[in-house]
Amino acid sequence: MSYNEKSEAITKEEWLQRLEQFPFKQADMNRLIMNYLVTEGFKEAAEKFQHEAELEPSVELSSLDDRILIREAVQAGRIEEATHLVNQLHPDLLGSEFYLFFHLQQLQLIELIRAGKVEEALVFAQSKLSESGEDIRFELERTLALLAFEKPQESPFADLLEQSYRQKIASELNAAILRCEHNEDSTPKMMFLLKLILWAQSKLDSRSINYPKMKDLETAQLENK
Repeated sequence: MSYNEKSEAITKEEWLQRLEQFPFKQADMNRLIMNYLVTEGFKEAAEKFQHEAELEPSVELSSLDDRILIREAVQAGRIEEATHLVNQLHPDLLGSEFYLFFHLQQLQLIELIRAGKVEEALVFAQSKLSESGEDIRFELERTLALLAFEKPQESPFADLLEQSYRQKIASELNAAILRCEHNEDSTPKMMFLLKLILWAQSKLDSRSINYPKMKDLETAQLENK
């Protein structure tokens, strides 16, 4: 009899019962949450959580101000302003982070396309991005392809115009700033836990083990098994 034949499927109810019995500490959960808020630069939320959980953050929250300004600028599409702020804070950062610098320039190109400034977008692409390497050519081609559509937001490349893409680059930039400041926590510890969940689920799937899979990491929703 194989391992899979001997193992029994775990129902959702049994799984939830096991989770309830797991001896986790609320203090550990609170530290994970505070780490995420501080690392991602959510100062106001960190201040509220500091009082609610009676937990001191690992850094002075005032030190988040520069990163917050930069993140807000990127998320609002003010890429030139964000780039200027980064160069003021860490003049050598973008020179040493080529891929990140490309993403900021890509966002600036996207904002020109979003505004319908086609000629200005073409000039910008030719002057700033024409010498991009092969490793990022695919991303550049996807971005320029937006120009081929009268309504780029309805094109196959519309994901580049979504707010989530701005947020992705803002997080990438935030992590680079933290690395530049020799901060060990450039990525929230919570992200490593999410990756661990995905890894564990892939291992269970590879063994054809029946279990209530977490199908939505954002809501922690489990499949009915």
